Amino acid sequence: MKLTYEPFTLNLKTTWRIAHGASNQRHNVFVKIGAGYGEGAGVPHHDESQAGIIAYLESVAEREWEPFNLEEPLTALPPGSSSARCAIDLALHDWLGQQLGQPLYRLLGLDPTKMPLTSYTITIEEPAVMAERAKNSGMPVLKIKLGLGDDLAAVRAVREASSARLHVDANAGWTREQAADIIPRLVEFGIEFVEQPLPIGDIEGLRWLHAQKLGLPIFADENVKTARDVAAHAGAVDGVVVKLSKTAGIREALRAIHTARALDMQVMIGSMVETTLAVTAAAHLAPLCDYADLDGPLLLSNDPFWGVVYEGARMILPDRPGLGVSRKTP
Repeated sequence: MKLTYEPFTLNLKTTWRIAHGASNQRHNVFVKIGAGYGEGAGVPHHDESQAGIIAYLESVAEREWEPFNLEEPLTALPPGSSSARCAIDLALHDWLGQQLGQPLYRLLGLDPTKMPLTSYTITIEEPAVMAERAKNSGMPVLKIKLGLGDDLAAVRAVREASSARLHVDANAGWTREQAADIIPRLVEFGIEFVEQPLPIGDIEGLRWLHAQKLGLPIFADENVKTARDVAAHAGAVDGVVVKLSKTAGIREALRAIHTARALDMQVMIGSMVETTLAVTAAAHLAPLCDYADLDGPLLLSNDPFWGVVYEGARMILPDRPGLGVSRKTP
């Protein structure tokens, strides 16, 4: 069975503004192999684009796939777009589960009722706007995007507007000196952890920050793609953020999670700006994790898939075979 693909433009309900830049749309690609669906995310700050994903998919489009042989053909994929490889991986796992008549979480031996609540993202705006969005969300766990403007004012405004549990994410937007100054001052707001405070690749900077004992756990996100990257951060951070689009799919995500556990790190399962398709796939792994940041479908105005269902911050996985997703009718 050969793969087919479809480019798709995601429309965001509000501007997605983080330290890396701002956008109102994202350009992803859906893949289908047999009965299985996958999604590749075009993420500019990870050097992933819709055109690049499609070019990769076209380079392997003539390969034959079958659901009961995953390891060898996925390992044999050439290097290149991790988002494209993720889409292939998801489609094959979806197809496998459908062939076996079981949801992915059951094939992995996981209990879908044991997953953490998802956080809801408050992107960078004027502090008053961020506070209003936090208040109106009604969500019990919020992730505050930082790295531009007056970060402390933004956190203070959100805290005054909401009693939610708070995480902050600088998206690589601080220098070492800025992080060392800001992180201790965040303690008073009851922040649970700080995500990716330093530029991508600055492991030694993270190790230096960690040694300062600044009062809050530090998680690495953009720095960490594979299990090998997780291992490289041992002793430098308290936790890692695992995303299927970074790991190139479920196989390597599982390796990354188990590597983190072996090194006494906490784990958050996250996603890019993706539809219910990719987010449902990630949610199947959420029972293995301490935290979840899987709010992508809540941010979109044109999500074309059914799958994971939200009751506030609680996620309910479908019990249908495979990923359990289905395409909405136009």
